[in-house]
Amino acid sequence: MSFIFSEIPHTSTVRRQKVKDFLDSVDLEMSEDVEIFVIAKEDDRIVACGGLCGKVLKNIALDESIRGEGLALSLMSELLNVAFREGRHDLFLFTKPEYQEVFESCGFKYIEQANDHVILMENSYNIDLYKKRLRKYKHTGDVVGSIVMNANPFTLGHRYLVEQACESSEWVHLFVVKEDASFFTFKDRYRLICEGLEDLQNLTIHEGSDYIISKATFPTYFIKDKRQIDSLYTELDLNIFRNHLAPQLGITHRYVGNEPLCTVTNEYNQQMKKLLVRPSEFPPIDVVELGRIEYGGEPISASRVRKLMHEHRLEEILPLVPPTTYALIAKMMSKEEVK
Repeated sequence: MSFIFSEIPHTSTVRRQKVKDFLDSVDLEMSEDVEIFVIAKEDDRIVACGGLCGKVLKNIALDESIRGEGLALSLMSELLNVAFREGRHDLFLFTKPEYQEVFESCGFKYIEQANDHVILMENSYNIDLYKKRLRKYKHTGDVVGSIVMNANPFTLGHRYLVEQACESSEWVHLFVVKEDASFFTFKDRYRLICEGLEDLQNLTIHEGSDYIISKATFPTYFIKDKRQIDSLYTELDLNIFRNHLAPQLGITHRYVGNEPLCTVTNEYNQQMKKLLVRPSEFPPIDVVELGRIEYGGEPISASRVRKLMHEHRLEEILPLVPPTTYALIAKMMSKEEVK
């Protein structure tokens, strides 16, 4: 049986609607952030599709009546060709455990999973190289701390958390979330963190990696029970940290700020306390939750700073952030006023 493959760019609204209709027919949601779809047609009927979003393959689906005829391998081959043409060679996909063998036959390798619902796979297995690089930064000690930070932007609250971790630990490893899905770019966030913490001696700042999973890239289109999304994302992210990253650095503790305002982040913290200490072949990681420092009776947070920026209240930002962060914000707001 022969199939005709074609590409559908993000700009093709009418043709993307047909992809959405096909995905609806196989009971999957369409991911709106897919940049390019590859579809397979038989007799002018869509029978398979797959999408590319950054480094992640999404919305891979086959018509039930066609499965078992080699279409999956052909579709993946076409999709990989598109990704390679776009310069994206190190690719990831999230799928259900029952499809692991299918994607292994297409060259993807298992990394980690959450419950029996989601697995993460990649085609390069760069995780081994990344773990090897991490081992170069290992420091021994009874307490080796860790922090995962977005810092959007870096505030005095972030500074306080790192200071406390450094005071309590022989060494601290700080991972900066690398995704450019925040108001401030990764380049700016990383620079502000480095500049704001340059006086701390027992600290290594890591640029983050594709293995610190971002909520922005975690797909939800194949998860039926939407109430499970946050818990599955949390479990997958923490399993990777516990089983792959932390052992390379001898990490014993993870420091977080408490979250009185955001229910989702607070739930992540509570899940962290359970998942990082449950039985595993790797040592447990103790979670230390610290109270946030306040100014003016309110916690200092990045969301508070962004709100003040939106309201053009620059003078109220000054006591909440280090000088380097304030300088960047003032520059950004000045440019906005010129517009």
